[in-house]
Amino acid sequence: MTADKEAAGALLEIRDLVVEFPTRHQTLRALDGVSLSIAPGEILGVVGESGAGKSLTGASVIGLLEAPGHVASGEIWLQGVRIDQLNGREMQRIRGRKIGAIFQDPLTSLNPLYSVGRQLMETITAHLPVSKAEARARAIQLLVDTGIPAAEERIDHYPHQFSGGMRQRVVIALALAAQPSLIVADEPTTALDVSIQAQIIALLKRVCQERGAAVMLITHDMGVIAETCDRVAVMYAGRVAEIGPVHEVINHPAHPYTRGLMDCIPDMSMEREFLHQIDGSMPRLNAIPQGCAFNPRCERAFDRCHAQRPDLMNAGATQAACWLHDPSSVRTAGVNE
Repeated sequence: MTADKEAAGALLEIRDLVVEFPTRHQTLRALDGVSLSIAPGEILGVVGESGAGKSLTGASVIGLLEAPGHVASGEIWLQGVRIDQLNGREMQRIRGRKIGAIFQDPLTSLNPLYSVGRQLMETITAHLPVSKAEARARAIQLLVDTGIPAAEERIDHYPHQFSGGMRQRVVIALALAAQPSLIVADEPTTALDVSIQAQIIALLKRVCQERGAAVMLITHDMGVIAETCDRVAVMYAGRVAEIGPVHEVINHPAHPYTRGLMDCIPDMSMEREFLHQIDGSMPRLNAIPQGCAFNPRCERAFDRCHAQRPDLMNAGATQAACWLHDPSSVRTAGVNE
């Protein structure tokens, strides 16, 4: 599927998004020309190291950028409506009704003073034309759908009466309460043990299949990406380094950074004494190098990488922002070595 066709059928489309943070001495660019699209029923994974910009991308979509951060340029379109220019009140109506959010720590998403039922019912009645009785019935069904046992009883319990995994299920129920078409899930399984992670992943996949919702799944865990997503966008220093079908990106990475991430994952079928590591670290926002931001850490960088920033270009089954895939580059030969 070409980028144009993907965008044409997209539920969410992000076009050349730039997010900046003004400081006393300079303006820091945290996202620099990010473009993504998600189709209805699709799960797009957004992966990268801490500081890559993946959570900022999600926050921009939800409209929850922390000041002084702001969208400096670019566009965000949801179901054919541009949402990045909406004011706070207009965005609040969309948030919850059309966009559901799931965050890493459920305790920050739930009010400890209110029962989970009250929080679910308030979300439902705020966005849907239903009575209190209908809202309560819907809240109970949401708890059932997300795997909360004895939902009719537990709906009146408070967040502290639930385990971590059960609280995260409640947060997912909240995200689904108003039947949104898009769910932004930011590290939804990081604080959970492996068995609960698998259950949450299965739940997200079922939501897509049964409700046709699109999901932006933000994580640093490639295992979660491989298990859950249809496509994956690999981010580095506020830019998309590579994007494509998840099995292609994982098995045939086209960007040296993506390949480095894959090589860092232990392979039980191979015997090796040491794990591969990517030397260096993510550059600070005030010290992003000229050209390709990854060039100081890249073993395959050449002169052009230090001088010019590459945009996403075709790299087989994926797209990669890497000069190794430019037909005009003298270094194109040997890309798949």
